[in-house]
Amino acid sequence: MSSTIAPVQRRRRFFPTLAGYRRGWLGADLIAGLSAGAVVIPQAMAYATIANLPVQLGLYTCMVPMFVYAMLGGSRAMSVSTTSTIATLTATTLVSAGVAAGSDDPVPDLIALTLVVGVILLIARLAKLGSLVENISQATIVGIQVGVGATVAVGQLPKLLGETSNVSGEGFFSSLLAAFEALPSAHVTTVLLSVGSITAMFLLKAFLPKVPAPLLVVAVGILLVAFAGIDEQGVELIAPVPQGFPPLELPTFANVVPMLPGACAIAIMAFLESAAVARGIRKPGEPRIDSNQELFATGAANTVGSFFQVLPAAGGFSQSAVNQGAGARTQLSSIVTVVLAVLVALFLGPVLSLLPQATLASLVFVAVVGLIDLGALARFWRISRNDFWIAIATAIVGLTAGLLLAVAVGVIATMVVILRELNRLRVDVGELRGGVLPVRLLGPLYTANVLAYENAVLDAVHARRDAGTVTAVALELGRLDVVSVTVLDALAELDRELAGEGVELRLAAVPESGAETARKGRWFRGLEQEGRVYPTLDAAVAAKIG
Repeated sequence: MSSTIAPVQRRRRFFPTLAGYRRGWLGADLIAGLSAGAVVIPQAMAYATIANLPVQLGLYTCMVPMFVYAMLGGSRAMSVSTTSTIATLTATTLVSAGVAAGSDDPVPDLIALTLVVGVILLIARLAKLGSLVENISQATIVGIQVGVGATVAVGQLPKLLGETSNVSGEGFFSSLLAAFEALPSAHVTTVLLSVGSITAMFLLKAFLPKVPAPLLVVAVGILLVAFAGIDEQGVELIAPVPQGFPPLELPTFANVVPMLPGACAIAIMAFLESAAVARGIRKPGEPRIDSNQELFATGAANTVGSFFQVLPAAGGFSQSAVNQGAGARTQLSSIVTVVLAVLVALFLGPVLSLLPQATLASLVFVAVVGLIDLGALARFWRISRNDFWIAIATAIVGLTAGLLLAVAVGVIATMVVILRELNRLRVDVGELRGGVLPVRLLGPLYTANVLAYENAVLDAVHARRDAGTVTAVALELGRLDVVSVTVLDALAELDRELAGEGVELRLAAVPESGAETARKGRWFRGLEQEGRVYPTLDAAVAAKIG
């Protein structure tokens, strides 16, 4: 096994997963690419309808973004197109910016939105924010997905009943109201087709998971139109699908300002989903996933793809799982999927135009119901109530106030938890040894917590005076890798406070990276000249009182 994996470990700039490619992998990559394409192509077309956009835009999203990620990305099996979460946020962004309601042609605005998403991701890569973005908790993602799943599932009900309206971008309660209003005028044949399609997909997923259920349902829907004439009985079809490769088109920035909050939310979710999928499907022995490389690859996929009329793109779990399950060894499988999508666009437009609207709505419904992960909520309740309530709060905000605000609330809640964790004091105070009190600071020092740590050291000195005279404090700063002016001033103030009480301050185990910065200040240089900076805590404790 090690002999086959080792060559892939070598990184290269373009097509990194193809490094050390072996001829024996070709068959597996071809089969995996075709299998993933059978899932992702009809699924992406269905997701385009979530955003109330033409189905061919979903098909286009399986081309350029997927190829660009294959050229730059580090995951061997991740398949990149659009996802239900991203499509829903796209719909919400366009609606909130007034594009869906006031524009006859939303494509130039969509191009601008996808371009801005890509640029945001590329800027985040330049700032090396990969690890920072990953601080968004799993609870936030689950909460957003619950909100997305419920909103989109309810939004598909009118189409499943025979109505043509799409309200999935207008919020949960608007969608629910539209579904109730559609009940009296439900079309029987459409309802039967919807129920049959949904039932078939759930049964295939449960008992024949290797069968590409979306492709099979799409094929049956087209055959029913072609040979049974169900469209003549009132079953609505999708809009005609044009043949050919997506034409290069330029964006319009007329609505870019109101779309900016949505673009930020989409960028965050695109990276989070891609990073989660890439890590989730990575096998032992494969190269580790580099967060900043994934930021760059996802950003480039959106930036380049935007000019070819695509929805914002990210790694999708279902298609990636199919890709990996079929034996994908490298991103060559994604290139195979791209070729398949191009062939579909060039030759199968008239065939796809026979697809019932209810069939696509059924695909979306089944996909998004899976986002309502009650098992994850139960796990959060058992393990961490903080995570549970973050997920619940994010989901409720998504259902009541909209998904864009839900993303903001989830991110803010996560950051509050992170800051609270960082600000928790971690101080280990040892026993007095010859008048020297050893103190270890087990947490990092930064602007927001340095005063609390200073007070904790002073409190420790005062509390230990009953055990004997404290003549020196040996302060271990092994976590002081980064030094700010505020931190340096606080340590100098601690030195002065202790000196006023007749106690000498000694620093120990200061990392060289922190010491190099601290030496730029007069106080730390003076401390070193006085010999009060020691390599280890034991050395600081053992030194004689100056």
